[in-house]
Amino acid sequence: MAASSEVAPKTEGGFLQRFAVYARLVKFQFVIDFFLALAIVWTGTEPETRLDGHVLFTVLLFALGKVGVLSAVMTLDDVTGTKDGSDTHNYLAENNSELRPLKRKPLLTGELTVEQAQRFGYVSLVWGAVWWALATYQAPHTPVWALVVGGLLLVFSVQYSWGLKLSYIGLGELLLLFSASAFVLAPYGITSGELPALILVEALLFGFGQLLIAGYSNTKDVDGDAAVGRRTVAVLTSERGNQVFLGLLTTANLGVILVPAVTGWIPWWFVLALTPLIAVRLNQYLSFLRDGHALLARSRGVVAFRVTVGCILVYNVLHFGF
Repeated sequence: MAASSEVAPKTEGGFLQRFAVYARLVKFQFVIDFFLALAIVWTGTEPETRLDGHVLFTVLLFALGKVGVLSAVMTLDDVTGTKDGSDTHNYLAENNSELRPLKRKPLLTGELTVEQAQRFGYVSLVWGAVWWALATYQAPHTPVWALVVGGLLLVFSVQYSWGLKLSYIGLGELLLLFSASAFVLAPYGITSGELPALILVEALLFGFGQLLIAGYSNTKDVDGDAAVGRRTVAVLTSERGNQVFLGLLTTANLGVILVPAVTGWIPWWFVLALTPLIAVRLNQYLSFLRDGHALLARSRGVVAFRVTVGCILVYNVLHFGF
């Protein structure tokens, strides 16, 4: 698919247009959402260390690398989706709506070629690896567990639909839960050197927030994914089975809040702080059971994810102080 002549004209306006195209390619709205992980990390540390220059510098370097890694993940996913035809089926074989605008896919609109996007994805991954290496090298702490989590995140986050294509062999949901959670765990480990139970819980909630967006998106994409051999849970099971799976994910998400609090692993009032999330998460699932509207449920999942982060940030400020 040839790139449009408007993609790269040698003018300032052309550069801005190209930048906007690549921003849409990497789904910049969702990249910003993933950056909320660093807000959890920062508010989850003791107040006296939050403004420590060494800590802030480490977070900055990690953030620079995160731009690259997330850009690579989003870009290479689109490259694979364009090559195997799944994006064409899911975005062009039906009417689009504001819940899934075609402009998010510049490979399908002809604004970029596969070669351009693939090259950008590779460069982005290298960019991320370099900055994360620098962040780790000068970090105030380097616990082995954090290095392992960070290394696995770098290597496997892009393998969702590229490289090993883990989502094509039934491991996509597990990878997404790990990767999203690791975006909290890895930077927290190298800035604090510890892994409190509370941070582990918050990281898992961050992970479930992203997983319960993707789960409904995969529900919508079941036909296109099945056609190209992507083995998501929605593809591998029946419609009823997928509903049960989403219900189990919802239950697990709420269990991450309730079980640690009930057992005394984290303060009991964490549940009170997360009450808004409990409400919107239940509404997401029960509404889906009533209307079967997967894209609307996905949209509600985005809201639930942002409510998750908001509740966690408020709790951290109240718990740790400011």
